[in-house]
Amino acid sequence: MNWDRFEGKWMQVGGKVQEQWGRLTHDPQRELAGRRDQLAGRHQERYGVAKEEATRQLKDFYARNRNWDLSNR
Repeated sequence: MNWDRFEGKWMQVGGKVQEQWGRLTHDPQRELAGRRDQLAGRHQERYGVAKEEATRQLKDFYARNRNWDLSNR
């Protein structure tokens, strides 16, 4: 197993904990940060990229799709 994939799994666990803590404390920013960490962890696990690269790719995606709205469909 690739070490980056293992780190991706661990990042998902940490993101889930962070999301649950945000729900418990009614902190939406913490909850969203946890979801973002989970997504970066899934990306890192699937493609075997480094943590920094997964985070960078996710930020680039958010920047390109900032005005994407599903409510119009």
